[in-house]
Amino acid sequence: MQAQLTALLPALRRFAWSLTQSVHDADDLLQATVERLLSKGVPENVDLSRWAFTVCRNLWIDEYRARKIRKTVDVEPEVFESGQVDGEREVHGKLQLNQVMTAMKNLPEDQHAVLSMVAIQGLSYKDVAAELEIPVGTVMSRLSRARCKLAELLAAG
Repeated sequence: MQAQLTALLPALRRFAWSLTQSVHDADDLLQATVERLLSKGVPENVDLSRWAFTVCRNLWIDEYRARKIRKTVDVEPEVFESGQVDGEREVHGKLQLNQVMTAMKNLPEDQHAVLSMVAIQGLSYKDVAAELEIPVGTVMSRLSRARCKLAELLAAG
């Protein structure tokens, strides 16, 4: 497997770059992909090439989602380092968080669980499906319904 993986590295690196559009991010993604392949292995009767590209794409999707979440956390380094905090922004953020948490309590338990696992814990759909022992499609459906219901509750409140 190592010889096949070594031969596959240039193509995987190009694929990683096509996803990230950054040399540094592509190198990090390639490293994470190879690490995952070596630690978890490849399922039986699965082509290494196809599996490697799937793992790479899924790792990038997870990273992309994590970056979107981190972007919403608006912390200015110079303000954070100086210990100064914008009180109005902090209060507004806490109020929004309380509204969301209150609205989430009004969701059906199955939707609440899926939304919490994906949005708060950062789990992938696949991991949520495995944890709850339900199909990935069911996770996606519950998450969609939860998001719509949460939006309704927040708009009404």
